[in-house]
Amino acid sequence: MDQNNTYEKLSADTLAARLGGLAAVTDRVGADTSKWMVREVGDGNLNLVFVLEGPKGTVIVKQALPYVRLVGDSWPLPLYRAFFEHQALFRQQERAPGMVPEVFHFDKEQALIVMEFYQPHIILRGKLIAGETVRNLPEMLGAFCARTAFRGSELSMASAEKKADVGLFSGNVEIPAITEALVFTDPYYDAEMNHHTPGLDAIVAKVRGNALLKQRAQKMLMKLASNTETMVHGDLHSGSIMSTDSDSRVIDPEFAQYGPMGFDIGMLTANFLMAYFSQPAHRDAADLVGYQAWILETIRETFDNFNTEFKHLWKTERTGMLYPKALFEDQGQSSDAVCESVLADILQDAVSFCGIEMHRRVLSLAHNADFETIEDTGLRARLEARNIAMGAELILNSDTITNIAALTAMAERFNAGDYL
Repeated sequence: MDQNNTYEKLSADTLAARLGGLAAVTDRVGADTSKWMVREVGDGNLNLVFVLEGPKGTVIVKQALPYVRLVGDSWPLPLYRAFFEHQALFRQQERAPGMVPEVFHFDKEQALIVMEFYQPHIILRGKLIAGETVRNLPEMLGAFCARTAFRGSELSMASAEKKADVGLFSGNVEIPAITEALVFTDPYYDAEMNHHTPGLDAIVAKVRGNALLKQRAQKMLMKLASNTETMVHGDLHSGSIMSTDSDSRVIDPEFAQYGPMGFDIGMLTANFLMAYFSQPAHRDAADLVGYQAWILETIRETFDNFNTEFKHLWKTERTGMLYPKALFEDQGQSSDAVCESVLADILQDAVSFCGIEMHRRVLSLAHNADFETIEDTGLRARLEARNIAMGAELILNSDTITNIAALTAMAERFNAGDYL
């Protein structure tokens, strides 16, 4: 953990005194701190988050805590994670302009970021639980994942620049370690902080008793830890997306690291699938079929838009050392089949990461509200069992999923089954 003797935890009461002298703040909300309104809105696992509203406007103030908020000070965490989050936001803004919050101020000693406030956007997960649709969602998410994946790789970046960036982000050790443990390892044994819904013991034992499944999960952990294809968001799910009924933005990249291109879109897909499987507890019969169909269509269209944008960037921005035009177009040869091969590899990785994330969110420490808000634990267990069973299928047979229609068809099959 950082040894920072000047760090002071913010509160709604002290924020005005602490930030009232910063032009980056007062220029945007107003200089008269007596007219500031502050409310703490952080509902995540790690940080303090405040909405600061003044006569001129509103900003978000986010401060890292020196421990995991979900657990308490028994699990210390370094404050340097705020540095990497603000670095990630700058890179995402360059690679996917307008899709992430603009940073107005960063204080390294206080592990504090002042950034753009989105209004009337709300967290996408809440909209999915409430049964609300979001227009343009797959277009935005597909483009975001493709642009950050492509432009953060040596398909586009100069090799020296990319390698230097990998070196910088390799200093973000403790936060990726959370992913490495909670996502890839803890779900598959009786880890200390694990918990799961009563009634799932048999299917959990089946998963943990499958040596091949655990081998495949660890293979993907090896790939995440050693494959620095691109800078990934690292925690892309419906809780790190804010939406209106027609506009969406991505937030909270503090888990950013360099990793496989399929990681973000795989984790995102898992969270859409968990929203899909949870719907019988949130919708009445009249709305259920239509809304579940919308979620699956969102998954399909997100991948379609990812592929379309990736192919466009392949043709227009392939200036890095990988698959150079000197080997293909400059010799009168098409590289279309090469691009398709790269996309096929991305899909296979994404499918495997998806299955692992589906397990993590019901078997490890940090669960999803999609399932956790279901008060009827018997119903919750039945729905989570479908999720667990499909996750296992994806991990074991990712090579059989050659297009996204096969994945959504599999979801429909598991949604109709009973796995308890």
